[in-house]
Amino acid sequence: MSKEKLTITRCEVTSGGQTNPSSASTDKFEALLNPASYSHSRSISYSSNVEPKSKCKNQKPQGQTAAESRFAAINAEKVSFDLVLDGTGVVKKDDGSVPDVKAEVQQLADIVYRYVGDKHEPSVVKLSWGGLDPFYGRMDSMSVDYTLFEPSGKPLRAKVKLSFVSFMTTVEAALRAEQSSPDLTHMIQVRDGDTLPLLCQRVYNDCGLYLFVARENKLANFRDLSPGSWLRFPPL
Repeated sequence: MSKEKLTITRCEVTSGGQTNPSSASTDKFEALLNPASYSHSRSISYSSNVEPKSKCKNQKPQGQTAAESRFAAINAEKVSFDLVLDGTGVVKKDDGSVPDVKAEVQQLADIVYRYVGDKHEPSVVKLSWGGLDPFYGRMDSMSVDYTLFEPSGKPLRAKVKLSFVSFMTTVEAALRAEQSSPDLTHMIQVRDGDTLPLLCQRVYNDCGLYLFVARENKLANFRDLSPGSWLRFPPL
């Protein structure tokens, strides 16, 4: 069974909103020693239906029960792992040469850290390793600990801590989103019997947002909806 190496590849983001890995060898970093662990975290933010009435922002009124948590947003995913770069000769490149630790660190930094002038931001990279799902993101942090040196001071071993935050273009995000999502704008035609709270319940799963929608549509009287008219339900 062949060894699958963890690979970090610089990507190009096209004007059409696609993220394409580069095919240039200089835009790819392969780990000779795979990480011992690989952490992939996901998180969701919630907000409370009830705002604290206390003047102290973080202090709830005495006796107030816990309010229902409402979905606010899906946060960016994060990946983190440690790489060991070794130049003692324990591991060698495919051509049989011994890696230069300083050069390896510089190559890695060029891919994940270097600021791209014409893009005004660091590069997006693709992380791939064996059977794990590919991860597209930007570097969040990178730290290097040199742990072994030659008498001359040349580094022979380094431990690199890396973390990345996920990246997705607006085009890619729209393709993944459910069309019924309350995070998208909806245009709904009013029918007989429709009320603004009822429509808010359908779109947002919260009938209490009718005043928000009324303001967005500049309705003088939200109780008097004209059948056949169109209402805009913006993203929350």
